[in-house]
Amino acid sequence: MTKLSVNINKIATLRNARGGNVPDVIKAAQNIEAFGAQGITVHPRPDERHITYKDVRDLKPILKTEFNIEGNPHEQKFIDLVLEVKPHQVTLVPDTQGQITSDHGWDTIANKDYLTEIISLFKKNNIRTSIFVDPNLQMVKGAKETGADRIELYTEEYARLFFTEKEKIIQPFTAAAKLAGELGLGVNAGHDLSLDNLKYFKEHVPNLLEVSIGHALICDALYLGLENTVQLYLRQLK
Repeated sequence: MTKLSVNINKIATLRNARGGNVPDVIKAAQNIEAFGAQGITVHPRPDERHITYKDVRDLKPILKTEFNIEGNPHEQKFIDLVLEVKPHQVTLVPDTQGQITSDHGWDTIANKDYLTEIISLFKKNNIRTSIFVDPNLQMVKGAKETGADRIELYTEEYARLFFTEKEKIIQPFTAAAKLAGELGLGVNAGHDLSLDNLKYFKEHVPNLLEVSIGHALICDALYLGLENTVQLYLRQLK
């Protein structure tokens, strides 16, 4: 079964546009869980332009499903936050300062020593670790060498080319997921997955444990309603 973890950053972005607490990020997360999602994802950035560090702390005690925190471990305050909150999973993303959204995976070979060290720290605190990677077999092998529990396949290119060459663009993702399974790595995926492309991805990528979806799902919810949208995404994963 592939789990749906909903990234709620965009809800926080809307709240922060006016200040105050509307929409209520905590209530939205609880509703998303009640509507059937099996996890909540947040990606706090140093400038706290959407999810704030306070949000992360407030979410932990109220969530009933899996809590996944994404972020750049080069930021010490991110490391401190994760060790304090102790989510079920931390997903390490190689963002740069001020980056609008994630746009590439780790070079797990060049960053092997650093990743091995930080992953060891999180695992000692009983936090499952996942590394954001492109669908490159060498990067998947490198992820295994760091001691990570899972990889998260960066799916932007798949989404971008889905309507013009889906049979071709899915192939590296299928191969990467297959290799990960052979190496004993769990497989997650995320970035620009949507109602249009999710089902095909799920059908062609083996060993897929979890997808993290935020932007498209929240946009769809504006038209379709949040409960209905969560149910529609869950249906694509069956």
